Amino acid sequence: MKVAIVRVGNSRGVRLPKTVLDECKFTSAAELTVEDGRIVLTPVNAPRAGWAVAFAAHPIGKLTQEDRDWLDAPLDAEDE
Repeated sequence: MKVAIVRVGNSRGVRLPKTVLDECKFTSAAELTVEDGRIVLTPVNAPRAGWAVAFAAHPIGKLTQEDRDWLDAPLDAEDE
C-alpha cells in the first residue's frame, strides 16, 4: 500500500488507515525502530492490561469480603 509522507510542523508523518491500526492493535502509542533501513512500528500495550480479568479468574480473586478483610488486617506483634 502506498501512503503519502505529509508535513507535521517541522517534521514529516505518515497517516495510517484505521483498518491497519485495528489489525495491528495500535492504540495511542507505538515503539518505532529502524531495522536494515526500514521503519518498524510495534504496538505498545498498556501496562497491566487484562490484569483485572486475570485476577477475577484466579482463586484469590474469588475470596469473600471477610477473607479479604482478614488478609488486609495488620499483623499484631504477638503474631510475628
